[in-house]
Amino acid sequence: MLTRMAPLQVIVLVSAAACAFAWVASLVSGDTSWVDRSWSILPVIFVWVFASAAHLDNARLDVMAVVVTAWGSRLTFNFARKGGYSGVEDYRWSVLRSSMRRWQFQLLNLFFIVIYQNLILVLLALPAWTAYQDRATSFGPVDVVLAAAFLAFTVGETIADEQQWRFQSWKRAEVEAARTPSPRFVQTGLFRYSRHPNYFFEIGQWWIFFLMGAVAAQSLLQWTVIGAFLLSLLFVGSTAFTERITLSRYPEYVLYRQRTSPIVPWPARSAPPILPVVQVN
Repeated sequence: MLTRMAPLQVIVLVSAAACAFAWVASLVSGDTSWVDRSWSILPVIFVWVFASAAHLDNARLDVMAVVVTAWGSRLTFNFARKGGYSGVEDYRWSVLRSSMRRWQFQLLNLFFIVIYQNLILVLLALPAWTAYQDRATSFGPVDVVLAAAFLAFTVGETIADEQQWRFQSWKRAEVEAARTPSPRFVQTGLFRYSRHPNYFFEIGQWWIFFLMGAVAAQSLLQWTVIGAFLLSLLFVGSTAFTERITLSRYPEYVLYRQRTSPIVPWPARSAPPILPVVQVN
């Protein structure tokens, strides 16, 4: 049956099923991180649906599917090693839950956490729909450059994740040894130039992905830009919320904010204070 359906119809059905599962699972388990667990998986499936609909015979769609698979593989690995698939809920959801009435949080859970975020995952993949509709456009040097840029951003995000992971591993070891970690949050490597370098690379990847579809359409005026745009807004909001929590835990974080760019990597605005440094790169 699925093989006789248009690829976009398949994606809508898969997304609807993912929404239903995430919502029911969150109600049964009391854990609202189910969308987080599918975040690195669903866009990969969606893009491969378009590539498969073209019988894996379109170079641009095949390349788009491969680079998104690289993105998803990296993110899945990083999420898994942090315990994301072992029932560990994102701490930000528990903070929100504690600040709201039960019915308010459940509305947020259904409409924002489940439906809205799954909608973004669909929208992120839709430049592949543009490429599918305009698959007669030849694959050329610009496609190669964009694919290479996407993979370069994947490497950048991998480095940021590894630096964060090594710091957190060191910090955990210090706590287990009954020592007070200093510094208490990572400030070296890429984090010297951006408070959230992983967000920068993640956002950049999906803007590049939009451009890959726009090249197929031979026009930047594509409504599918909404996916990258909404992801950017989501990350900006997430940054503000995450940093409010961080400031409540680490008052010294205000100094880090004053000298370090929030997302786009940039030289520090002033010389950082002398702190014990943990090598993370």
